[in-house]
Amino acid sequence: MTKIIGVRFKSNGKMYYFDPLDFDIRRGMHVIVETSRGVEYGEVTLGVREASENEVIKPLKGVLRIATDEDTAKHKAIKEKEREEFSVCAAKIREHKLEMKLIEVEHAFDGSKILFYFTADGRVDFRELVKDLASVFRTRIELRQIGVRDESKTMGSIGMCGRNLCCSQFLGSFVPVSIKMAKEQGLSLNPSKISGACGRLMCCLKYEQDTYEALMADFPKQGSVIDTPAGKGTVVSVALLRGKIKVKLEDENETTLKEFDISELNGERKAEPVLPELVAEQITEAEPEKKKTRRHRPRKPKKPAEGAEKPEAAAKAEPEKNGEKPAGEKKKSRRYVSRRGGRRRNNDTEQKPNKSEDKEG
Repeated sequence: MTKIIGVRFKSNGKMYYFDPLDFDIRRGMHVIVETSRGVEYGEVTLGVREASENEVIKPLKGVLRIATDEDTAKHKAIKEKEREEFSVCAAKIREHKLEMKLIEVEHAFDGSKILFYFTADGRVDFRELVKDLASVFRTRIELRQIGVRDESKTMGSIGMCGRNLCCSQFLGSFVPVSIKMAKEQGLSLNPSKISGACGRLMCCLKYEQDTYEALMADFPKQGSVIDTPAGKGTVVSVALLRGKIKVKLEDENETTLKEFDISELNGERKAEPVLPELVAEQITEAEPEKKKTRRHRPRKPKKPAEGAEKPEAAAKAEPEKNGEKPAGEKKKSRRYVSRRGGRRRNNDTEQKPNKSEDKEG
């Protein structure tokens, strides 16, 4: 087990873990810690507690010191500087006529650099802007492009529910939200009703998704055929939170709609497949068989019918079988290339006698 504390550098930012060392740190205090961006001033949002090794990524950086009155005064002065730096950067953006919107400025606690956050529709060439800002502030300048969700989290607004945005109050990080969640919860798919101030799907769709998924495991799907106390029927609609199912019963003369409670179905609430197995077997049997194709096999010539005249090619081929050559036709010579020397030789030419034969002669 490892002792940790949770520190936030923004009121709505992500919480980071640090080693408290031997300091007596309580929730609500301010501390000075070292991060990847340098020395930072943060607020303790989680007091000293023990955590397992799986919950913490080691090695943990330790707390440098508990913030003093001088550190607090310096932090307030930096916040005042950030307002001036924001106005200067906004004026420079208008001067360079860049299509970007400045959102926030962060001045490092140790003064090593200044970060400017902005939004834009595409890529922006801000190299000349960085040069002008560096000449004005005489420190390292960084510009970072963020998305519309981060913009809403930083700026803050009022949601459709009449309360402040969740992301600007307590959400440390964004969770993925899909349109499938809205369908499963039975919400309207109108974008204006399920989108937040940022124009994306509302983060609160994720809050009740686990409950809906647990309820859906016990309910049949819409359009499936189930057995009810009144007979077989097709599921028309499902009300997960009320625990009701509306079923269309098919009688001999008429079709009626009836609502059942999920408890009335007991163990018969498992849905039957819409397509019976017998129908599936008939479909598979009716499928045409794939034709087998032969690859790289020459077609055999068709045999002529009995009594039919032989073609000229067949007539010419017959004397060749008996060892005779057709009149007026010369034998074609075949040539080949030797692998050793690349010399061409004609098969029809007479071969040179061996040296042993010359000696005998």
